[in-house]
Amino acid sequence: MTGIIGAMQEEVQELVEAMEVERTETKAGMEFFCGTLEGCEAVVVRCGIGKVNAAVCTQILIDDFDVDRIINTGIAGSLDASIDIADVVVSEDLVHHDMDATGFGYPKGQIPRMDTLSFKAEEEMIADALRACETAVPHIGIHKGRIVSGDQFVSDPVKKKDIIDNFQGKCTEMEGAAIAQASYLNGIPFVVIRTISDKADDSASMDYPEFEKIAIANSVKIIREFCRITAGR
Repeated sequence: MTGIIGAMQEEVQELVEAMEVERTETKAGMEFFCGTLEGCEAVVVRCGIGKVNAAVCTQILIDDFDVDRIINTGIAGSLDASIDIADVVVSEDLVHHDMDATGFGYPKGQIPRMDTLSFKAEEEMIADALRACETAVPHIGIHKGRIVSGDQFVSDPVKKKDIIDNFQGKCTEMEGAAIAQASYLNGIPFVVIRTISDKADDSASMDYPEFEKIAIANSVKIIREFCRITAGR
């Protein structure tokens, strides 16, 4: 069973419409749609925005729906000049850019008393995600690398530079690292696939509304293709 998480209604609505929905359940204020998507048994859910919502949602998927892999889809701000709006980033690993316990001697991003700084996506899922991107959206740039997450919409060039300098991420968003951490703690494979909606600088508030719809449409195509590729595994 594949758990598919999006933060916003717009990100999951088209996936739900494409599903053969067998049942729905509401837990923690989140609606879980269970059924089949492109031949793949799946649960699709909108977690809401932010890391706490994302972590709660992930744990419910694992505990109550017995998923054995998790995909997070959505949009993000680019941190790399070579990654353009509408391009896609597939996670290699994820880090919390707003975790700062440097006062205790930990590097930025490191959660105290955890055995890892970053949470690595599962290699086979990365490969499947890249293949899905190449098939579904061959006309856009496809990138693999680190995704960073924090409870903030990054639109300040100074903040953007600080994140780049500390973490060397490809893009920034608000849920992926929490989903990755919850998956890591439970031993569940995962991958995060993000479409770029803005440049995470002082143009972000202007770019975001214009490109949001394009980014979401590309994300839906990729997830549907991912399910086709992996159906029956």
